[in-house]
Amino acid sequence: MSTVLTGSPLSGRIAVVTGASSGIGEATAERLAVLGANVALLARREDRLTAAVARITERGGHALAVPTDVTDRAALARAVEAVHDEFGTVDLVFANAGVQHVSPIGDLTIDDWDEQINLNVKGVMNTVQAFVHDLESAAAAGGSADLIFTSSIAATRVLEKFQVYSGTKAYLSHLARVLRTELGRKKVRVSAVEPGMVDTELPLHVTDPDATKLMADLIKQIDVLQSADIAETVAFLASVPKHVNLTEITILPTEQII
Repeated sequence: MSTVLTGSPLSGRIAVVTGASSGIGEATAERLAVLGANVALLARREDRLTAAVARITERGGHALAVPTDVTDRAALARAVEAVHDEFGTVDLVFANAGVQHVSPIGDLTIDDWDEQINLNVKGVMNTVQAFVHDLESAAAAGGSADLIFTSSIAATRVLEKFQVYSGTKAYLSHLARVLRTELGRKKVRVSAVEPGMVDTELPLHVTDPDATKLMADLIKQIDVLQSADIAETVAFLASVPKHVNLTEITILPTEQII
């Protein structure tokens, strides 16, 4: 995707990106830094975070690698301290960490259910809990404050065998709507980004052969989204004037019709 934003519209912003070791999270962390934000990258894979921070630093940006499992509340509390020590109060949170498994409900793949619910729902709630007071403080001080979730078109579309994943993403899209009723009054913007098919490593976690083939065929047949497309969208959400809240953004490849 050609970049849309120019200059340093996020100069002075302090951002946290979860799931920042690959795909959408990694691309977004790097893009936010290019646009002037100080960025804390949170994920479990320390080596990937370190490499991303090195790339940001080489380009003149400011970033911090914070190896963190967002399903662990104590680890997130330590992450908050690390970010505060390095950058100060956070005013942009991109809650992006997630996982996707696809299987027939009768397969009773309990471990897959648990992993999706623990990361896609509980991990996001832990992230909100960890940083919401920062966002409220940033808004109260007169600055922009953003809480942005990575949801999915699976939140609203009926996709066979995606029942648990779809349920977790529907939770996030509606969570954004409900949180906005509370945080909007405090001048904190809340948004949900709902992408269609993105060429990331997420489909690699899918073991169902039919679903795997569907995704592989889409990637071969159409010009699917790239992580950079979502990164630019997140950056745009955070760059508009602070009285503007783009609450739900659905992003599809032009050719995707399912």
